[in-house]
Amino acid sequence: MAGTGARTLQLMSLLQTSRHWAGQDLADRLGVSLRTLRRDVERLRELGYPVEARRGVDGGYQLQPGASLPPLVLDDDEAVALALGLQAAAQSGVEGMAESSVRALTKVVPVMPRRLRRRVEALTLATARAPWAGGGPAVDPAVLTTLAQACRDGERCVLAYTTRDERQGERRVEPHRLVPLGRRWYLVAHDLDRADWRTFRLDRVAAARTLGERFAPRRLPVEDVTEFVRAATRSAPTAGLVRATVAAAAPGVHRVVGRWATVTPVDAATCRVDVPVDGPEWALLVLGLTGAEFTVESPPELREELRRWGERFARAAQRDPAAGAAEPAARES
Repeated sequence: MAGTGARTLQLMSLLQTSRHWAGQDLADRLGVSLRTLRRDVERLRELGYPVEARRGVDGGYQLQPGASLPPLVLDDDEAVALALGLQAAAQSGVEGMAESSVRALTKVVPVMPRRLRRRVEALTLATARAPWAGGGPAVDPAVLTTLAQACRDGERCVLAYTTRDERQGERRVEPHRLVPLGRRWYLVAHDLDRADWRTFRLDRVAAARTLGERFAPRRLPVEDVTEFVRAATRSAPTAGLVRATVAAAAPGVHRVVGRWATVTPVDAATCRVDVPVDGPEWALLVLGLTGAEFTVESPPELREELRRWGERFARAAQRDPAAGAAEPAARES
């Protein structure tokens, strides 16, 4: 359960949708009892927020008609800097930052004046993304923010989706959670047409729109949503799989590369690392990040690529910058 301060912010965010919330639905969304919910609502009232409560069968909570929560006041430069910083964080490899940044974007960008939104969009279009800022398939930011809001508000959506066998169609879903894993974004949702839980790659979602239909949250069949996605991606076909034995204990290796690979203990001092890949370069980067000795088991041809990388790095280590280097491909003006 979230702390009181974080839970109060979440309650404010839900009430800001200007909908009537049934008490039990709101309590379930916050993961608290009805008694705790009533205390949280009273705390908001004490702070001056106009929250109405109704008793009976149709009872629940909502902001008073015409009321809204006080906006965050920023000047132009602060608003643009905040939005761009959140976009950069949403693409970063810092664990735990990506999803939180997208949730914050869904609150900040919509309340910006039009001129600021245009500035943010122009800067985003004109800014190249560095290879380490994700490096995976491109995801439409509009899809990302629409689904983040739908997860938050409990709204059904329609996805324009392309399956891995290139079939295009619409999928009606109840969004549950966005999960950044490896170099990709995934949506975990209950597929209404298939009556089952599914994982959707967001780079395959061409568009997403909400249906204006609320739903009661369902319980995911596993406790850890990230592990749910991992299991789904392991069963999906990939362009290839690189397997290596790493001379280090599994827990430490998992902390470093677990976002991109499956780490399995062999013994107390050794583990096996499986990296699903579209090309060999990514697997070599992941294995290098372990900081330990490793042996490539498969595919055997990767060892030749590794040898070429090693020779190139060894030559780079021997070069003296004072002696001059190769002419760069481009110069700063």
